[in-house]
Amino acid sequence: MKIAYTQSFIKQYNNLPNELQEEVLEKTELFKDRKNHKMLKVHKLHGRFASRYSFSIDYRYRIVFGYLKKDEVVFMTVGDHDVYK
Repeated sequence: MKIAYTQSFIKQYNNLPNELQEEVLEKTELFKDRKNHKMLKVHKLHGRFASRYSFSIDYRYRIVFGYLKKDEVVFMTVGDHDVYK
């Protein structure tokens, strides 16, 4: 799985606390290896985000991403539920 990152994702990631950044890295590795692992809770979004997907970092935080190709995604945002606003 190849992952690209938007500039906004990188900025949001850099503003996260260090321990949460580590959790993001761990979940990203899990996503690369097993993108549908139940721990990630990957799901398709709806409404104006219908072309995007999301997976959980922890109870509060998630990553929103989109598919570029079957084995290539772009991480768009990382944050709490406010990422949907």
